[in-house]
Amino acid sequence: MYDVIIVGGGPAGLTAGIYCGRAGLAVLVLEGGAFGGQMTLSSEIENYPAFPQGISGEELSSLMRGQAERLGAELRREKAKTIDLKTKTVVTRKGEYRAKNIILAMGASPRPLGVPGENELRGAGVSYCAVCDGGFFKNKTVAVIGGGDTAVHDCEYLSRICEKVYLIHRRDRLRGGEGALKRVTLPNVEILWNTRVAEFVGENGALTGLRLEGGGTLPVSAAFVAVGTSPNTGAVEGQLELQNGYVPANERMETAIPGVYAVGDLRVKELRQIVTAASDGAVAAACITGCEK
Repeated sequence: MYDVIIVGGGPAGLTAGIYCGRAGLAVLVLEGGAFGGQMTLSSEIENYPAFPQGISGEELSSLMRGQAERLGAELRREKAKTIDLKTKTVVTRKGEYRAKNIILAMGASPRPLGVPGENELRGAGVSYCAVCDGGFFKNKTVAVIGGGDTAVHDCEYLSRICEKVYLIHRRDRLRGGEGALKRVTLPNVEILWNTRVAEFVGENGALTGLRLEGGGTLPVSAAFVAVGTSPNTGAVEGQLELQNGYVPANERMETAIPGVYAVGDLRVKELRQIVTAASDGAVAAACITGCEK
């Protein structure tokens, strides 16, 4: 019996582990993939505080993991097969674990476009987060692929730092209607309607352009895929009332079930960044440690 089980070892889960471990709680962090989560896929992170020269996602993940272990958190590389929120029980292929509290930190995964070259050039010009990676392409020509709120937001952000931004949408109107169209009616933004990307084209391991369906290649230094994200909440579906697949939680990270907390990218929130994920983890742990006291 643990005081806390944290399902997910990304920045939110590891930060929660750091705070719970430091408070002397018996805490278990379960991660089915790589500790650090999506963070490990970033070749360089420029906007995390205290690293003015930037830091790789793998290095930051390693630092967080080491700190959590040093402060007493138990980390296991095991994927949660089932999570029973009522009994606070997590079952993996290797065993069954119970706790007084559970922190859900499974994150969310960006939806890929699913065309050739995407996986090979991911992190080398193909990105799923304009706020995270846009700064690497200042004064260059880039593309945003999508037609929803995220794509519009990405265009607005990139238009302030990039020389030219193409918005590529497979339909003839944005999902946000005229309001969204006004937001991207900017001098350096060009919308390509009824257009689909057929392939990400690279040279020497870096993106150089987009081959479009129907012929032609669009030269760009970066492409930001904004076709949605999928929260990793399948294991708790039916146990919590979700909003578009995401878990609602209050400012203390508490869900509708006592003793169950939601942190990081799977939580309903405005900004999904490493720093906000870490904040969520700290808040949930502080609430739990306060309750334990």
